[in-house]
Parts: sequence; structure tokens; C-alpha cells
Amino acid sequence: MDVVRPFVKWAGGKGSLIPQITKYYPFELKNGRIEKYVEPFVGGGAVLIDILQKYEVQEAYAFDINKDLINCYNVIKFNVEDLIQKLEKKEKEFLSLDNEKRKNYFYDVREEYNSYVLDAEPNVKRASEFIFLNRTCFNGLYRVNRNGKFNVPFGKYKNPTICDSSNLRNLSKLIKDVLFEYGDYKKSEEIIDRNTFVYFDPPYRPLSDTSGFTSYTKEDFNDEKQKELAEYFNLLSTRNAKLMLSNSNPKNVDSNDNFFEDIYRGFNINEVSAKRMINSNSEGRGEISELLITNYEE
Repeated sequence: MDVVRPFVKWAGGKGSLIPQITKYYPFELKNGRIEKYVEPFVGGGAVLIDILQKYEVQEAYAFDINKDLINCYNVIKFNVEDLIQKLEKKEKEFLSLDNEKRKNYFYDVREEYNSYVLDAEPNVKRASEFIFLNRTCFNGLYRVNRNGKFNVPFGKYKNPTICDSSNLRNLSKLIKDVLFEYGDYKKSEEIIDRNTFVYFDPPYRPLSDTSGFTSYTKEDFNDEKQKELAEYFNLLSTRNAKLMLSNSNPKNVDSNDNFFEDIYRGFNINEVSAKRMINSNSEGRGEISELLITNYEE
């Protein structure tokens, strides 16, 4: 099988960080003693995809509070050919248009997408709209307003790949045994035990008042939510599950900010180098450090 890639662009996606994150996977995963893998914030799924391609785990679970994202995973898992058919149609129609007509096409799809609420899963039509918008909107963002409406503007790409049929088919095979569920990260609690590796990739704590990007859903992930997550991390650690968590490093802008040292006291806090991929100012795109927190030694 070819190397499988995430099917969406995702703010904070871990594709470029995989070589560094891999170094911190627990030894028990590498030697086959881990039976379960769990992602309570699956997002773009780069780490999930990496682990499924490299290691044998008996069970895998992925959760996210973004209902449309979970719908896409389930459509890819169960109805990939129907999805490809709809995406190929959109791609052919879209690429045949000039830029102004492409813009109108984009906003027509966005209006349709925002006109109804996902009810039954899996919904192929909804998934095709989600992926189309992700591939043609500005910077590949997924952002919603307070009313839960997708509000990212049109992106002026010359030749965007809307339907990567080969990758979608390979991804469908790879995730055939993964259970994808819509829900809060705490929904994962009942399945986690000492033979589980859990990777948390929550919305990052903003480095400044203007840099925050937590609008994957209409709910915000503020400092109180970060503290609640740290308490959950501590709870799972008492079960001897292997835990890893990514987040921003506030010391990039304030060397005295010990927020994560305080709420993850007693755990291992490692720094990894990352590129800031989404920034309206191109000068703000560069190397920064992020945190990788584990309850085990590297």
C-alpha cells in the first residue's frame, strides 16, 4: 500500500511533526505490548494514520467534537466509492470554471453546507461538501462562527486537488477497524486501560490574544478547559495507560509563563520544533517550539 496521508488540511495538523513525534512513542507500542490506541481529539488524523501504518494494534478508537469531521471518517470507512464519485463531479465542475465562477461555485456549496444540520451518519453528500470546502477555502482552514456556520472565505488556488481517489481508497482500507465516534474527549474514558496508548491533540492554548485558533466547533477551549484536560490526563495516568499530549509552548512569547509546567507538574515536558503554518502575516510563519507531554520516559 502507498503511504497514506490525511484527507483534510487541518489547523495544527501533525503531518510535518511526525518524524519528531515518532521519537516519543512509548517503547511498549514499538515492541507490540500496546493493544489499544486512542485519539480523543482526532482532527486531521496524522498520528492515527502513522501508527496504523507502522504498528499492529488490536483496537483503535478516535473521537472528536466536530460532528462533520467524524462523519467524513465514517463515510471514508464505509462509503468511499460513493464519496469519490461526488468529489470527482465537484472537481470536474469546479476546475472547468474561470476564477470568478469558481468563487461563485464555492459560495454556493458553502451556502448549501450551512443550510442544514447533519443528522444521520454516514452522510456522503455532507462529507463531499466538507472536503470540497476544505480543499478550496482560504488556507485550508476549518472554522465556524458562534452559530456553528462554516465561515472561511474562498481561496484562490490555481489547480486544487479536490478528489485524491487513490489516497481515499487507501485510507478507507487503513481505518476499516477503527471506531470513530462523535463526542467530547471524556467519552474515551471507559475504554482506556493499562494496555492503551493515548495521544491528545487538543486545541492549542493561544500564544497571544490574537493568535488563538480554537474555532473547529462553536465551543471555545479556554484555560479552564485546558486545566480540565490536565486533570483527565492525570486520571488516566493512574490507570497506567501510556499518554502523550501536544500543545503550544507559551515560552515562545513569555519565558515566565509556566502554565503547562503547573498543570502538568510531575509529567515529562519535552520541546519539539514546529513550523507555524497558518498566519495571516507571512513573516509570522517560521520555526517555533511546541510541547510534547508524556507520563513516561522517552
